[in-house]
Amino acid sequence: MPRPKYFTPNEVSVHNSIGDLWVSYLGKVYNLTPLLQEYKGDVLLKPIIECAGKDISHWFDPKTKDIITHVDPLTGCVKYYTPRGRFLHVPPICPCTDWANDFGKPWWKDMRYEVGILTAKAHWIRIINTLSAQEQRLEVCSEETLNEILQRYLRYNSHAASYTWKHNGVILDMSKNLSENGIHDEDEELDRCRMDRDLFTPSICLYFNDDLT
Repeated sequence: MPRPKYFTPNEVSVHNSIGDLWVSYLGKVYNLTPLLQEYKGDVLLKPIIECAGKDISHWFDPKTKDIITHVDPLTGCVKYYTPRGRFLHVPPICPCTDWANDFGKPWWKDMRYEVGILTAKAHWIRIINTLSAQEQRLEVCSEETLNEILQRYLRYNSHAASYTWKHNGVILDMSKNLSENGIHDEDEELDRCRMDRDLFTPSICLYFNDDLT
């Protein structure tokens, strides 16, 4: 199985339009753009569109992976709890004969829309090219290996694979993540000490190998 792709909340948040709509929930990231295209103009899309680019985990019960339910005080029946208003694939409040329920799986259970995993923690790092003295600040996922971080960095330096990556003078293992390479998350400690995170962003230095790829 191919390794899943990880996304930061900021990466999800930029997909916030009707023509490009992503959401995250229960640790996964979903591209709901095809859903909006299929049901274009349906008023039941409104709550979903209002949450474009956001995390909607609070809509779901983490144990059942389904929409949160409650007991309707009028009917005594268990129903989906949708305080933002009923949305696509949620049954109507009262029984009716004109609800089209032949859609198969509801969209929140349809894995076709899944595009990756939401990172448990996003990190900011500085990548310093010692050859050109250029410095780039990059937001990465804690689960990503250095090879995956390299792929993020390629848009700033297409020859990044021709460099040796080091931290504090130690060559990094590109198959391991930041923590496994001894680059630990110190955000909590910095917050406790009331220190500016931007001034203490961990840095990775790149040394040219004279081997262009």
